[in-house]
Amino acid sequence: MQRIRLRYTKRGRLRFTSHRDFQRAFERALRRAEVPMAYSAGFTPHPKVSYANAAPTGTGSEAEYLEIALTKARDPEKLRLLLDESLPTGLDVIDAVEVRTSGLADRLTASVWELRLDGVDPAELGRAVAAFNAAEVVEVQRTTKNGLRTFDARPAVVRLETHSESADRPSDQPCAILRLVVRHVTPAVRPDDVLSGLRAVADLAPPVPAAVTRLAQGLLDEETGTVTDPLAPDREVVEALSTAEPTATAKASA
Repeated sequence: MQRIRLRYTKRGRLRFTSHRDFQRAFERALRRAEVPMAYSAGFTPHPKVSYANAAPTGTGSEAEYLEIALTKARDPEKLRLLLDESLPTGLDVIDAVEVRTSGLADRLTASVWELRLDGVDPAELGRAVAAFNAAEVVEVQRTTKNGLRTFDARPAVVRLETHSESADRPSDQPCAILRLVVRHVTPAVRPDDVLSGLRAVADLAPPVPAAVTRLAQGLLDEETGTVTDPLAPDREVVEALSTAEPTATAKASA
């Protein structure tokens, strides 16, 4: 059995698809591309697809991940192209690598988010960001199925800064753009929680909902505060094996 890890996007209007909607679209794409999927056992077999830390509905993303199991080996890049052609524009498969290491979910420890705040003055956002970064505690509230919950959002935010360019929803109108790196913790701290924190510490209240895009997710480098590519370990093993094979062949021939 071969396993392939894929990176895909949610862009434009497709940001409003739910995770369940994407699952249905992806399973149709698997059938359309005639991918030799492995199936689970039992009375209702389903394709062996593992999803990891999907972005919330309404949030764009450049870095969603999943893993599929195949009954026959396929070239990852050719498979990527077939699946990308079988999915609607906006749900784009942009990377694929054969699984060579364990623990993909364990390598998704942080996300990089971009928030486009239309109608917010960049200088006002800069002052709010400074207040947030200076605070030791930023309490926010979120309504859950068990009622209203209060928690501290500050420890999860590794980096919070203004930015001059946006990766999604380009516009000629002036706006403020926020970049943040957030640890994946429990309870999860989401971009809207950070906006609630900015409102709490600096009374910043965007006049329209923010356009939120996840730019990356992966293993957090605590020293630099950056997020690394979670597929890199698999890619490195594949490259090492491909380099070693010609060497072994040459030695056998000699």
